[in-house]
Amino acid sequence: PIADQDKQALADAKVPLAFRDTCGHLLIPLNKCRRETWWNPNKCGHYRHTYEECLYNSYLQRCEAKVQEKEVLKAMAAAEE
Repeated sequence: PIADQDKQALADAKVPLAFRDTCGHLLIPLNKCRRETWWNPNKCGHYRHTYEECLYNSYLQRCEAKVQEKEVLKAMAAAEE
C-alpha cells in the first residue's frame, strides 16, 4: 500500500472517492482492463489479484497497528501504577 497517491491521476481515471485509499493506484489499470474487456470475469485476473492482495496487506497493517497501539497503552497504564 502507498500512503500518498497521485490525486490527479485518480481523478482523471474517475476512481470514486470511496476507493481512493492506499490501493487506489492499482484500481486504475484494473478498471481500464475491465472496460476494455466488457467486465469479462475471465480477464484481468492479474490486476484483480494484485488489487485484492494490496487490500489484504493494508488490512493486515491496520490490524498490526491496532495491536501495537494496545500494547503501548497497556505499557503506559502499567507505568502509571
